[in-house]
Amino acid sequence: MPEKTPEIVIDARGHHCPVPTLRLRKALAAALPGQRLVLLATDPMARVDVPHFLNESGDLLLDLQAEDKVLRFSVEKRGGAPRS
Repeated sequence: MPEKTPEIVIDARGHHCPVPTLRLRKALAAALPGQRLVLLATDPMARVDVPHFLNESGDLLLDLQAEDKVLRFSVEKRGGAPRS
């Protein structure tokens, strides 16, 4: 049985736009297709910026949760191989 690829957690709490999206983009570039990523952000603009970025990149927003001012984006890498 193949091993499951571990989830990548990107902690961008305390950073303002565009840092959370830039960190997510960098992590997605290194991720494998189908790999799941979690972005933690406190900047309210991430609620707009991250879905917009994912729409352009073709990656999938699986879930968005907000708790105690922390936004938790669950994302799935789509498409091709990681970029080096």
